[in-house]
Amino acid sequence: MPRLDIGEAPEGIIELSNEEIVKEFEATLEASGASKETIRAYMAAIRDFLSFTNNKPLREVTLRDVINWRNTRLRTGFPGAKTNSSSKWQVTLHYYSILLRRFLQWLGLRVKVPGGKRVPPRIEVLNEDELKKLFGAAKKPQDRLILTLLASTGLRSRELLELRVEDIDFTNRVIKVRSAKYGKERLVTAPQEVFDELVAWIKLNQLKPGDRIFKLSYTGLYKKIKRLAEKAGIEPARVRPHVLRHTFATLAIRRGLSLPSLQRLLGHSDIRTTQVYLHLTIDDIKREYDEKMREALEETSKTCTKCNRRIPIDSVYCPYCGTSVEASSQVREEIPA
Repeated sequence: MPRLDIGEAPEGIIELSNEEIVKEFEATLEASGASKETIRAYMAAIRDFLSFTNNKPLREVTLRDVINWRNTRLRTGFPGAKTNSSSKWQVTLHYYSILLRRFLQWLGLRVKVPGGKRVPPRIEVLNEDELKKLFGAAKKPQDRLILTLLASTGLRSRELLELRVEDIDFTNRVIKVRSAKYGKERLVTAPQEVFDELVAWIKLNQLKPGDRIFKLSYTGLYKKIKRLAEKAGIEPARVRPHVLRHTFATLAIRRGLSLPSLQRLLGHSDIRTTQVYLHLTIDDIKREYDEKMREALEETSKTCTKCNRRIPIDSVYCPYCGTSVEASSQVREEIPA
């Protein structure tokens, strides 16, 4: 993750009220080029900490305040959280701690915020059957096009919502993503059918080159995806725009797309971020392993007639129950059918 260059706080700022300090920091983040999502995350972390300390003046904050905040959040979670999952509390606290530490460093306070153990977030994906059901629930052209783009390109929600007609190269089947994370532009592609749907949508709505493809807010997009999930019979809590990005990445890996290619499509700066999707295919590996290894096992082993366990094919006695395998086989052969 690229580190924002926010410099140091102006001299004497520590004497201001907490609210004034936070507003100054917010303005600094904005001037540094931080995205709205990044600024929102910083503000959430800082305000949660200040709320916990009953808005104690920042110049009086100590390491003990930070440790008490961390320990309490680890035990009881965050106020207003939608989940009671302790693993999600740990993920949130890990990132909040990083953001709070950077804020206190900017302020010039010598309070070292411990980062704690990082807990990998659990990545939700839809299987192919669920994805088909979701598409089946999309009856309106806009709903279908949104699902098609998210599931076939891996675009982030903000990238989708900022997509404009002029960003699409229909001749070469390329989409320029301008509103990418950290301000890095990238190119993505998709099947021809996706571009055909885009052409039809643009003509239907008489969109001009500078127009956005979808005139939706993030809240509108979020609610739309939830409604489609409910219609499809899928638990709405499991489906949101970013889940479709994860689903695209997982299916791409399963279908043989190389990791470097997927990294470029997703816009990851570090390939280690992309590698998380390799772990999501372990179920496929287990299924293939069980199938192939079972075949090999059947060729080199037999079943004990008494305990029903698999034993080496040339065994005379079962190593588990001690039964004479040859004797039991002979008796079985003598019994008339």
